Amino acid sequence: MQIGIFSVGDRTADPATGRPPTERERIKGTVEIALRAEQAGLDVFATGEHHIPPYVTSSPTTLLSYIAAKTSTLHLSTSTTLITTNDPVKVAEDYAMLQHLADGRLDLMLGRGNSGPVYGWFGKDSRKGVDLAIENYALLRRLWDEDRVTWSGKYRTPLQNFTSTPRPLGGAAPFVWHGSVKTPEIAEQAAYYGDGFFANHIFGPPQHTARMVGLYRERFEHYGHGRADQAIVGLGAHAFIRKNSQDAVRDFQPYFDNAPMFPGGSAMGDYMAQTPTIAGSPQQVIEKTLSFRNYAGNFQRILFALEIGGVPLETTLEQIDLLGEYVVPELRKELTSGAA
Repeated sequence: MQIGIFSVGDRTADPATGRPPTERERIKGTVEIALRAEQAGLDVFATGEHHIPPYVTSSPTTLLSYIAAKTSTLHLSTSTTLITTNDPVKVAEDYAMLQHLADGRLDLMLGRGNSGPVYGWFGKDSRKGVDLAIENYALLRRLWDEDRVTWSGKYRTPLQNFTSTPRPLGGAAPFVWHGSVKTPEIAEQAAYYGDGFFANHIFGPPQHTARMVGLYRERFEHYGHGRADQAIVGLGAHAFIRKNSQDAVRDFQPYFDNAPMFPGGSAMGDYMAQTPTIAGSPQQVIEKTLSFRNYAGNFQRILFALEIGGVPLETTLEQIDLLGEYVVPELRKELTSGAA
């Protein structure tokens, strides 16, 4: 069981001041968040990959390499590595390099992203997103698993006796999660390879997550990787934590109103009831997170987003401390015993 946090790296303005952090403040702040996560006893820190304002996380390997040098136990991951617009050769080499620098404390989550214009900027066709994800990952696997690769496909130039360098640490490629909100083909892909499936159901209804995870589990067993209940599931969630629920609801309201992906206003209570978002006390976060098993079954990784809507750095760090002190020990105990 791994419990951690993920950051998308946006520069949303703090509703209390109306001022967004500068790029430097946001980048340096993300490092502080990761360091605090290790100090608080969390297992994982993950970062997204975005190439469009107001995000600053265009280079996950650079950011995670820096964090790796400043940490010793924290497991590092991406919450999106764009398998569609990145060259799989560069992904193979960059993440193998990072795996060495992090002494193996690394995995990555592949995804298609949610910004259509990025495809064109990197010379790809957004209408081919699923096909690109399938072909590029098939090549990535071969580049990590085989010392010399001869390959041809539809979306990049052929390779002839190519060796990606460095080779994966100890001959074992980084573990791969396939992240998706709504695409069944990605759940199928994760199942085919026996990889992890990360359902980032942060904004979605539980019924949809149940269908996606159920499909992945069924196909995981179909491909002979184990029983359906042994499939490797990760979930994303969104939390805003205060020591008591009244303060959490009151303090979260401005961020809920400020974030464009939330409906805002008096809809907050209904929204939290229908999605994995929770603003509450540590005990309420524990109870809601455990309830995810009702529709997703046992899961092996849970990553919380804590910054949506312009939450300032100081408040994010306070929430990490509450997670580490109150939430993580109980979740680890309950979820580990549930998996047994």
